[in-house]
Amino acid sequence: QVQLVESGGGLVQPGGSLRLSCEASGRIFAVRTRGWYRQAPGKQREVVAEIQSGGSFEYADSVKGRFTISGDSGKNGVYLHMNSLKPEDTAVYYCKIGTWQGIDYWGQGTQVTVSS
Repeated sequence: QVQLVESGGGLVQPGGSLRLSCEASGRIFAVRTRGWYRQAPGKQREVVAEIQSGGSFEYADSVKGRFTISGDSGKNGVYLHMNSLKPEDTAVYYCKIGTWQGIDYWGQGTQVTVSS
């Protein structure tokens, strides 16, 4: 069973930066999308950023200009560079890799806390 392993979360002050990493423990074939989602306490999980099958990038309006998503097809990895972090970015962040067969692989979640 392939697993997605996340790292890079933590506590950061407002205005700071973090880099989240997510890499698969094995090969994932026919990848369609790679992305990051987040869920804050009491809120629904929402998409943060996604790399589409055609190579286009999509970002939530709230993170445009601050976050950058990137991928590594060789490692089946997906990464999220977060700059100018705000307290409202505090959430558990999850990576997801979706395939053309309709299978979604999720990471275990990593906590990001933005606080002074």
